[in-house]
Amino acid sequence: MEYFNLHTHNFTNQSDVLELVNQYPKDFDSNIPFYSIGIHPWYIDENRLETDLKIIEEKLQLENCLSIGECGLDKRIEVPLDLQISVFEKQLELAEKFRKPVVIHCVAAFQEVIEIKKNKKITVPMIIHGFSKNKQVAEQLIKAGFYLSFGKYLLKNPDLESVFRDVPNDQFFLETDTMEETIQQVYELASKYKDLNLKELENIISSNCKSVFNK
Repeated sequence: MEYFNLHTHNFTNQSDVLELVNQYPKDFDSNIPFYSIGIHPWYIDENRLETDLKIIEEKLQLENCLSIGECGLDKRIEVPLDLQISVFEKQLELAEKFRKPVVIHCVAAFQEVIEIKKNKKITVPMIIHGFSKNKQVAEQLIKAGFYLSFGKYLLKNPDLESVFRDVPNDQFFLETDTMEETIQQVYELASKYKDLNLKELENIISSNCKSVFNK
């Protein structure tokens, strides 16, 4: 593996990329080699909540399921925050039970996510995917033990350069999410921002991948 894509919705099956493909319980595809599975706050359906959680629990016991997620909190949607928190916490309990990391979707709810991690005493790695915020938020999350994953916004927002540069090398990942650009393009820009050559960056992320996902 030369590249690791922390979070993608588009399986590309490249031989030199380990892709952590996002899956949803009701649309599970067993042909995808490595995946995360979870209930996204946008798609919480109370009518199938127990069914979805059972599917997640079943898949978390499989070797190819590397993580739970994406799951989390989003204050800019109509789903009640109390319900989002309940569903998120149930998934965190499963993550702890099966010792799997968590890929987190978080919009305007970073303090809540930090508090939940602390109050629930979550010990498995937690990764905020698609990070796009300022240094202050990044520092709070890093201090609380979160990993940060960068992708789309790193390519599109030059202001993120200084934020990304200051994230410790043992606490970040790279991703493509839903964008058309490749993980190789993200690595190229990240290596420039971190003032590393591509091989050095590959080694750093490979080390982080082993620490978090045992891969």
